[in-house]
This record gives sequence, C-alpha cells and structure tokens, in this order.
Amino acid sequence: MPHTTTPHHAPAPRKGRARLAVLLAVTLLLGLVNGFAGQSAAWADPGDEGGTPALREKLETASKGYIDAKNALAKSVKRQKQLDKQLKEIEAELAERTGNVREIAAAAYRTGRATTASLLLDSGSPDGFLKRAGMLDILAANEDRHLQELRETQDRQSRARAEIDGEITEQRKQVTVMAKRKDQAEAALAEARTAATQSATYAGPGASSASARPAPRNPDGSWPSESCSLSDPTTSGCITPRTLHALQQAQDAGFTRYVSCYRNEGSGEHPQGRACDFAAQRNGFGGVAGGADKTYGDNLSSYFIGNADRLGVLYVIWYRQIWLPSSGWMGYSGGNGDPSSDHTNHVHLSVY
Repeated sequence: MPHTTTPHHAPAPRKGRARLAVLLAVTLLLGLVNGFAGQSAAWADPGDEGGTPALREKLETASKGYIDAKNALAKSVKRQKQLDKQLKEIEAELAERTGNVREIAAAAYRTGRATTASLLLDSGSPDGFLKRAGMLDILAANEDRHLQELRETQDRQSRARAEIDGEITEQRKQVTVMAKRKDQAEAALAEARTAATQSATYAGPGASSASARPAPRNPDGSWPSESCSLSDPTTSGCITPRTLHALQQAQDAGFTRYVSCYRNEGSGEHPQGRACDFAAQRNGFGGVAGGADKTYGDNLSSYFIGNADRLGVLYVIWYRQIWLPSSGWMGYSGGNGDPSSDHTNHVHLSVY
C-alpha cells in the first residue's frame, strides 16, 4: 500500500502578512487622526459672534442705557414710597397740632380776651400780681410753642409733597429714557435683519424656576463699574467679578457643560471679560444643537432671563434669537449661516 500524507495549509507568505499589518496600521492611524480632528472641531471656541461691531456696540449702549434707567426708576419709586409714608406721619402729626391750637383758640374765645394789663390790675396784691404775671408768661409760651410746632409741621408737609412731586417727575423721565433705549435697540436689529426675519414671530424658549443669588450692587441699586480683573476659569484670560458670579450661579443650577468666556479678538463683551459662551452639546461647540441639546440651551437661556435682574444680564443670544431687557426675544442672525454666528450650538451671555 503506497504511503500517503495528510494535506495541510502552508503558512502565508511573509510579504502578504506585512501588507496586512501596514493596512491595519494605516486604518488605525486614520481613525485616530479623524477622531482627534473631530474632537478638536467640537471643542473649538466660536469665532465671530455674528453681526457687525457697530451692531454689537449699539445693542450694548441701548441695553446699558435701558438698565440704568430701569434702576433709576426703581430707586425713585422706592424713595417715593418712603416719602409717602413720611407724609402720612406728618399729616397725622399736623392734625394733632391743629387740634391743640384750636383748643387754645376756643378757650380764649370762651373766657374773653382780657388784656395783660387788666389781668395784672385785678391781682389784688403784690403776691397775686407776681403769680398772675408768671402764669401769663407760661400761657403765652405754651401758645407760642403750639403755634410754632404747627408752622414747622406744615412746612415739613410742604417739603414732603414737593419731594414726592420731584420723584414723580424723575420717574416720568426714566420711563421716557427706557422707551428711547428700547427703540434704539430694536432699530439697530431691524437694520441688521432681513425682511424675512423681520416678519417672523419669536417667543422665549425653555423654562427654568431656579433663582440665582443676586450679584452685589451699589447702595443706590445701580451696577458698579467692573474691570476684567479676575482669572477666567474657562480660559487663560480674565473676566469681571459679575461675569464670574453669573458663571458660577449657572453651574450651581446644574448647567455644567463646556463654557468659554474671555476671547481677546473681535469686538463686543468677550474681550472685556463680560461675556461667556455656553456650549449646548456635551462635547463642546459642534453643529446645530437638537433634541436634548436644544432643550439644554432652551433651559439655560431661560435661566439667565429669569435671573436677569439678579445677575445684571445685558442680553442673551440663542438659536437665531436675542433677548434684550427692553424688548424680550427678537430675531438675530450672525449673517454667516454657521452654527456659531447663528448661535445654534451655544448660548451667549453678556452681563453689564
């Protein structure tokens, strides 16, 4: 019986194995490169915030002017309430003093107005003369005191009423300023928008019930002037104390996704340390936000708007809309059609 051998597979040539290894390495390398590139693009900060430097300057001026007038109005209303309370107290005091003087006048009418000389002549004795003279002095002093107190109270009433009238005049002035600033902001936006955008109707998105801790104010209720004096925890730049406060309050409220504040190029509030960009997506600034990412941006913008007075919000931009203290939500487009300038991938916050 002839000898047979069991067939077996010969090992693959070394040249084929080498080509396979190179192919795998190239594939892996390309995957890593694409992954890093995608991550870099996602985390890259937005460039131009959209709109022109002139538009941003107009919006900043109008919003600041509106907030200043609103604070002045609130201060005047508070002062008027204090004056109204003082006036009521003065009028109660005036009624009491008027009653005292009337009682004195009624008593003099009932007893008749005897002259000082006749009262002294009827004294009957030197001792009686001295006693009556002393009583006359006391009565005269008492009458003079009541009359003087009445006159002083009447003067205080007149001054309080004049101050109240002054506060009412101040309030009318500030209401006029607020209306003017509102018109300025809306005119600037109308000039920058297209006809199609102008005809659209906008409504505020999102909902948030969280209350921020108020930022420090001046004793008169106005916002103190602040410089870019604190280290920005999101970049290597600087931000103002009020910007840092708004950032920390938002993070405490649960809005903890990627943020970038200071940016030294361009115009607007970023180079001044008074603005932050809050990414809507978890991995940073990417494409147009949708689904849960859109909801995150809606809720974040709503949080800032609900706490605008506490945080000193100048304006908020989100999803082709801008919120102004004077006008609420209005259409806003950067004009470049990309997610950054249209603010469809991040919420922009500017503070006073």
